[in-house]
Amino acid sequence: MADVHSKEIRSYNMSQIKGKNTKPEIVVRKFLHAQGFRYKLHDKTLPGKPDLVLPKFKTVIFIHGCFWHGHANCKYYVIPKTRTEWWLNKISYNTANNVKAVKALKKAGWKVITIWECSLKPARVEKTLIALLKKFL
Repeated sequence: MADVHSKEIRSYNMSQIKGKNTKPEIVVRKFLHAQGFRYKLHDKTLPGKPDLVLPKFKTVIFIHGCFWHGHANCKYYVIPKTRTEWWLNKISYNTANNVKAVKALKKAGWKVITIWECSLKPARVEKTLIALLKKFL
């Protein structure tokens, strides 16, 4: 199946997808900051470059996009009908990196929390953030 967009439009669309400071990330950051938590962002010295690092609690938080990280059984993880094999390889590479990073972090004594994008949608965000807060109390 051919792409519905020209190469230029597809390139532009893809360039607009952020890897840092995404809306789901900002939601979690604002919530934690309002609760008095302080954190570092995207620490390059740690495996997987976690989205949030709370050194005081020796905890890292990954906020994963459901599509990009292959969230199983999630309505936001829909495999594209064009270039399907390429996308499956890309997503499986991402998930393999996630597993590797989590293993390395746990081995180094870090607590790892993963929050999925779908759990930060309006219908579930409050429940998700309260559950996150309980992990620190």
